[in-house]
Formats: sequence, structure tokens, C-alpha cells
Amino acid sequence: MDDLLRLSTRAHKLLRAASDEAMSEHGVRVGQNLLLEVLWQEDGLTPGELANRLALTTPTVVNTATRMEAAGLVTRRRDPSDARLVRLYLTERGRRAEEPIREARRRLEERATAALTDAERRHLRSALEKIIAELS
Repeated sequence: MDDLLRLSTRAHKLLRAASDEAMSEHGVRVGQNLLLEVLWQEDGLTPGELANRLALTTPTVVNTATRMEAAGLVTRRRDPSDARLVRLYLTERGRRAEEPIREARRRLEERATAALTDAERRHLRSALEKIIAELS
């Protein structure tokens, strides 16, 4: 089992570095792309709603959103019906990043799994989903 953990850690580090490099070409940091993906599906969510959808803590989302706002990817606005709530909205730059980010992620996934057969890709996905479920 030690070998599995070592391999998983090594793969994670390499994938994270490659993902950060791919995202940075589009002005997005690794992790920010995850928030963007949710906002591309439904714009105007609160940090708490984003945190729930991504299984993150709200402070993590708030900190990430602060950096994304500084980068011009999102903007914060008070909820018109409840001024206690803040909602995150994509800027034009954030909307324009959708296709380039999706393409960069697709290319990275292809590169990372190039040596795998279709069956191996399906098994890898299934195994990772089971590990996540078990540890969540």
C-alpha cells in the first residue's frame, strides 16, 4: 500500500504542476478553473454555494475569489433581495476564458492518459471516484 500512496502523491504533484502551467497561459491559477467551471454553468452564486458544490470550505472560496477578482475574472455584488449575501459574477474576461480553459484541460487529460487504453481510463476514473467517496 505504501507504493500506491507514493505513486498517487507523485502523480498528483506532476498533474498539479502541469495543470498550473496550462491554466497560467490563460491568466488563471490552478483551482480557480474549478470555480470558473461552476460559474460557467450558473453565474451569480454565493461563496457558500460554490463551496458546497466543490466540497471546499467557504473561506477557501472567498480567498480564491479575492484573487480572481484582482485578476479581473469575477466581480462581487450584493444580492438585491438580501444585502447580507454577496454573489460572484463572471466578468467578460471570465466568460472569454471558458473555451481556452476547457481546451487546455482536455489537452492535459489527453497527455496525462496517452499511454492508457480506453478501458484503463474508465478503470482509473472509477477507482479515483471510489477513493474520493471513501475518504470524503
